[in-house]
Amino acid sequence: MNAVVSTAGGAVERIAVRVYTVPTDTPEADGTLAWDRTTLVLAEAVSGPHTGLGWTYGAPATAAVIGQELAPVVTGRDPHDTSGAQEAMSRAVRNTGRPGLVAGAISAVDLALWDLRGHLLGLPLARLLGGAARPVRVYGSGGFTTYSAGRQESQLRHWTEEQGIPRVKIKIGEDRGTRERRDLRRVSAARAAVGDRVELYTDANGAYRRKQAVRIAAALTGAGVTWFEEPVSSDDLAGLRSVRDAVAPDVTAGEYGYDLAYFARMAPCVDCLQADATRCGGLTGWLRTAALAEAHGLDVSAHCAPHLHAHAAAAVPNCRHLEWFHDHVRVERLLFDGTLDPAGGTVTPGADGTPGHGLRLAPVRAAEYRVA
Repeated sequence: MNAVVSTAGGAVERIAVRVYTVPTDTPEADGTLAWDRTTLVLAEAVSGPHTGLGWTYGAPATAAVIGQELAPVVTGRDPHDTSGAQEAMSRAVRNTGRPGLVAGAISAVDLALWDLRGHLLGLPLARLLGGAARPVRVYGSGGFTTYSAGRQESQLRHWTEEQGIPRVKIKIGEDRGTRERRDLRRVSAARAAVGDRVELYTDANGAYRRKQAVRIAAALTGAGVTWFEEPVSSDDLAGLRSVRDAVAPDVTAGEYGYDLAYFARMAPCVDCLQADATRCGGLTGWLRTAALAEAHGLDVSAHCAPHLHAHAAAAVPNCRHLEWFHDHVRVERLLFDGTLDPAGGTVTPGADGTPGHGLRLAPVRAAEYRVA
């Protein structure tokens, strides 16, 4: 039976879904994957004149899960009962399988419900979540292994010199860790491009083996790298822990976490827990993960999808920073109005008082990229 409808807005009347695919501006790769397009699956939660938007990045098939599995259990519910909707969706996909693509679908709907709540109450999500319109630190993220030396330097200088972002990250672990020398040359070039005052991060996307990662970390330390993301596979928790205990940079992981139990197993193995609201159950799951991190004495860092994380980051005291990821920044600016400005190295969500997360679909621009 659906939850009782509150008086602050009617029931969720409809869950709609659309799919947009945006080609990358140049071929991209990290240590373990290559791609030339990014797909955004958009969920819309409608109650009266109000619409909440949420999305996930993943396969177009995610849309079918939203339409066939999740919409029937969310439609008719109290739009403010996000925890109840989360539980109902999780139960509904028991036989479908919750991790992966299905978790992305649940996340998109949860995010749409939170945005809808903000519109129903006339509040920016930062305030609704118990925070305020305060600055949130961002770091520029890209530096793909397919980039030429010139392209990498141009991107790094754009972040640091044009936008004033004092934290940047590049990808390493090229070809599953088989091109160590080029990895280290690119790290040295990145340091030369940004200077000594900028924090330099690296992300191997699980490309290295355990001892290889320790050896690489010694060179990274010499280049002043302070963040070593997924030095080994995030499925290798014992490996993450052994690398963390052996190296100077902070070892981080968590972007492939789909449920709280996963993060509970990972927390003792890393220096900072990453979580992605488009995968871990939306804002409901992300906030729970941030609390779990705090219980382990850790910071949480928001992985990708910057405009969906910004308000939650402003409401969570142990959020270290927000990933200003090249692909997602580009996609969100193409498809939506109301995007944030990272000038000076921070964004301030909710500063203009716009309800919800502040983004609205730009239908004319978005139409070009709609595929379903």
